Amino acid sequence: MSTIIEVHNLEKQYAPAAEKAVKGISFNIEQGEIFSLLGPNGAGKTTTISMISCLLSPTAGDAIVAGHSITKAPMKVKQSIGVVPQEIALYDSISAQENLLFWGRMYGLSGSKLHERVQATLKISGLEDRAGDKVKTFSGGMKRRLNIAVGLLHEPQVLYMDEPTVGIDPQSRRRILDTVKELNGQGLTVLYTTHYMEEAEELSNRIGIIDHGQLIALGTQAELTQMVGRFDTITVQMDGVMAGEQLLAGVGQLPGVHQADGSVAQLILQTQDAKQLLPQLLNWTDGQGLRLRGVEIQAPNLEAVFLHLTGHGLRD
Repeated sequence: MSTIIEVHNLEKQYAPAAEKAVKGISFNIEQGEIFSLLGPNGAGKTTTISMISCLLSPTAGDAIVAGHSITKAPMKVKQSIGVVPQEIALYDSISAQENLLFWGRMYGLSGSKLHERVQATLKISGLEDRAGDKVKTFSGGMKRRLNIAVGLLHEPQVLYMDEPTVGIDPQSRRRILDTVKELNGQGLTVLYTTHYMEEAEELSNRIGIIDHGQLIALGTQAELTQMVGRFDTITVQMDGVMAGEQLLAGVGQLPGVHQADGSVAQLILQTQDAKQLLPQLLNWTDGQGLRLRGVEIQAPNLEAVFLHLTGHGLRD
């Protein structure tokens, strides 16, 4: 595979006295892969996408997209990419088909080619039967799918998708994830940002974990989970009146606890032997008057990697 995106020491600082939103990150994306940027809200994912989309100028660094520099040839970059922004970029008062015709003309499409691409993207998004309906009648999930269709109109070499499943129902989310995999199966390169660990695990060939503007880990899921060795993760949902700090201090003293994070509502523990720790944990919480609502045990995963690297959970 050849490299289609090269990001070199990219930085963004919105004001001279402000903390940098993105702090010198570097990564490559190979043609034909799904590459995910995984991190919590505010980690710098959207800022990174905005810079390599040429919507935001970097403070320092550069990126080469499909052979073109974002700082020296932004128009060439824009012609090579499709962008599905986090915010819905549609006109509510006109139909799905009229939206696609409008955005297709903005991309420079016309005539039979424009109509061909409108029909093709309506089919991809599963909205053929709603083509003539006004967007204001659509559900959030349908709007998200139409947003994806817009980004595909001009047959880009790379599709950027910034948190495309935020705030939608599970059925629509499932359809979008399946669409991403189908498009990638047809050869489309996808850069996907998310704070949902399970999406990154399902979709990605490689994953970059980003936190506080820094790329703190990069690799395949197998490579990343090797960083935490053989630690299991125990997630406990509970009710109680104990302060979070007191809870973490108490649980942290139990034999076998490698790392503890969370609050009274949700406790996340790392341990080398979940089966051995769990009875001790249950006895301790019972003795503290805490009522458990659920317990989940997972083998090493991206949540454990994030906790291991940062000391806090992915969704904090």
